[in-house]
Amino acid sequence: MTIRQRHDIDLEQCVDALGLVHTTDHYPVNWPADPAAWLSPRGLVRAWVATVDDDVVGHVCLSRSRPSDVAAAVWSTRQRQSVTDTAVVSRLFVAPSARGHRFGAALLDHAVREARARTLQPVLDVVAANRAAIALYERSGWRFLTAVDQQWGPDQTVTLHCFAAP
Repeated sequence: MTIRQRHDIDLEQCVDALGLVHTTDHYPVNWPADPAAWLSPRGLVRAWVATVDDDVVGHVCLSRSRPSDVAAAVWSTRQRQSVTDTAVVSRLFVAPSARGHRFGAALLDHAVREARARTLQPVLDVVAANRAAIALYERSGWRFLTAVDQQWGPDQTVTLHCFAAP
């Protein structure tokens, strides 16, 4: 396995892997109209891919936080620091065929190291139903901050679990 910075040419493989993850795990909960654009959220600092034999098998992003980022807002309020002191880890996934080899943990660690190098506190939120992702964060020492209900549409409320890196 190799973890490297994501390039534009990787996006097609990333979208293919994300499609398999969505079918298997319902992540993301709502399939984006433009999945390649979804993989580059506003405020993107950097994105990485995990590859095996040049095939993309995993992905993660690190983005600058905004006041609307739930985990960043919770952490900032508790620490009495600015939201700008945080960075959001997101779009983390591993293709179903590549699971069980610690690719997710390696990608998560990569994003945390980058945030720390920028003197930022890594935070994230995850849909409460995504037990496998929550287990990964807990095994990696991330601290549970709170659970928050969010309205994602007129008929859709989701519970998010917010975490901060140790």
